[in-house]
Amino acid sequence: MTEIAEKPSQQLAANGKKRGTCAISGVETSRKNLVPLATLRPSLAERIQSDFPQLTEQSLISKTELARYRTRYVEEILREEHGEYTELDREVVESIAKQDTIAANVEDDFEEQRTVGQRLSDGLAAFGGSWAFLISFGVVLAIWMMINVVEGMDKAFDPYPFILLNLVLSCIAAIQAPIIMMSQKRQEQKDRLRSFNDYQVNLKAELEIRHLHEKIDHLITRQWQRLAEIQQVQLEMLQEESLRAARRRKPAGAKAKTKRRAEDRQAKSEPDASA
Repeated sequence: MTEIAEKPSQQLAANGKKRGTCAISGVETSRKNLVPLATLRPSLAERIQSDFPQLTEQSLISKTELARYRTRYVEEILREEHGEYTELDREVVESIAKQDTIAANVEDDFEEQRTVGQRLSDGLAAFGGSWAFLISFGVVLAIWMMINVVEGMDKAFDPYPFILLNLVLSCIAAIQAPIIMMSQKRQEQKDRLRSFNDYQVNLKAELEIRHLHEKIDHLITRQWQRLAEIQQVQLEMLQEESLRAARRRKPAGAKAKTKRRAEDRQAKSEPDASA
């Protein structure tokens, strides 16, 4: 019975070690979802301690609260440096807080949103700006003019000076111009989306690199402090060991000195006895 009673208490103790309380929200959660304040970069830790001065380096913070303060901290940096906080900046900050990727394939997203008319206009614009269109159009013009010249003025359906041909060319140019303009407009939209995505990727990379540098500097500083503390402890241990060795040598030296004195006395007493 005692063993059975001890098992629940041991399980409760083990569960207590695996769980902890967030120092900010007061919510109890698993220890794997808690982060010590000492492991954060100094700037972020100072930002959190400005709202909660009672926190120490051993205080535990949940990942939810940490993500919220990361978002707020990066938002303050962007407002301070850029003077504004746009929707693109907000998406970058959210991706940093959630640790998500922000790079997107703009081509695929843009292609999925195109309508049938837009696809047709892009295809016509692409064909109108190709060598295939120029060659085929030149062949059609040559055949048109050759037929009308060979047939003569009486039988030709478009005799010289090819008024019908000029009308057809004018209609083609009038139709082709807006189609090309629509395609160029969509290309500008695609370029704008690509530039927005590049801006977000570059901004996130810049912020991540800055935070990484701060984190590395913080870890290096803490590591040097720990190494200095370990070295100080080792020096103290060496000093204590040297003092112990000196104390051991001192009684041994006193005994040897006493023994030499006894031998000297004995050597002096032997001549007196012989006399």
